[in-house]
Amino acid sequence: MAHRIIISGGGTGGHIFPAISIANALRRLDPTVEILFVGAKGKMEMEKVPAAGYEIVGLNIRGIDRSSLLNNIMLPFQLIGSMLKARKVIKNFGAQVAVGVGGYASAPLLMVAGNMEIPTLIQEQNSYAGVTNKRLANKASRICVAYEGMEQFFPADKVMLTGNPVRRASVDIIGLREEALSFFGLAADRKTILITGGSQGAGTLNNCMIGSLLALGTDDVQVIWQCGEYYYDSLKEHLAEVMPSNVLLMPFLQRMDYAYAAADLIISRAGAGTISELCVIGKPVVLVPSPNVAEDHQTKNAKALVDKDAAVLVKDNEAERDLIATAMQILRNDEQSKLLGENIKKMARLDADEVIAREVLKLIK
Repeated sequence: MAHRIIISGGGTGGHIFPAISIANALRRLDPTVEILFVGAKGKMEMEKVPAAGYEIVGLNIRGIDRSSLLNNIMLPFQLIGSMLKARKVIKNFGAQVAVGVGGYASAPLLMVAGNMEIPTLIQEQNSYAGVTNKRLANKASRICVAYEGMEQFFPADKVMLTGNPVRRASVDIIGLREEALSFFGLAADRKTILITGGSQGAGTLNNCMIGSLLALGTDDVQVIWQCGEYYYDSLKEHLAEVMPSNVLLMPFLQRMDYAYAAADLIISRAGAGTISELCVIGKPVVLVPSPNVAEDHQTKNAKALVDKDAAVLVKDNEAERDLIATAMQILRNDEQSKLLGENIKKMARLDADEVIAREVLKLIK
């Protein structure tokens, strides 16, 4: 009989891509395995998971709205409704293990699975554990983490240091530089900065670029600027007259491998999944942690690298003043660039997806 595994979570690319990586690894280890995803209705997993070739069921659940207490009135009812639906889904599918990668949908599903005595595995991506995962930890059979010292949040006997799964297609960049520069129409004799705000873009990073276009236009560098689909049209229109020819504005990077291969330096937010990819890439990185995330976990992710001299941190509220100048200074300092690249590479874990997948299969009774 084929093994049947449910994977839940989502809300952002940082949760979805690791979940899909674990599913792909499970299929590589056991081609007969049956996998069902559970996500939050209206979130990007409902589109990305089927595109990756997996079935997904949506729960009517969302996160706490910190800006308005009124918007949270329905949350308890949504949680109860989601738990009832999760129970039905688990039963009908005949799940033998439930995996949670964080995000709204993992809470109701893992709570119900735990109550039904089905083994659960939590994958905690950040260096500071989220509220949901801390609550789910007591019933979990195994907790896979990406950073050292996570015993401060979870029962030590359940914790396993695995690293975060990365999108293999995005980090396989050896020998791709020429092809990548040609793909973007960039010059081979100039240094390239990649600035990326993740799947949804980042307002702060975009504002930094707007303020620096004049300086960048007269400089001997070139920039791949991934601004996010939400911002793209207005930026393109607003900057049409002033956009320098050495700055390439893009809504979304379909070929992340090309973007990484072309870059000499990368400016990024500090989401856990992104950091795991950057460690494998092994290039100098400037991190601008988002202040709009629960428990400021992006700052904690970034500091885990900064403490090992593996990245440079620029605070969000100082970025418009300092970010591009900091990036240019590193780019011009070959010694610092080399050191940052070497140190971040030491933190890479390429086989996290398969290590986690093996733990999932071990949990099947």
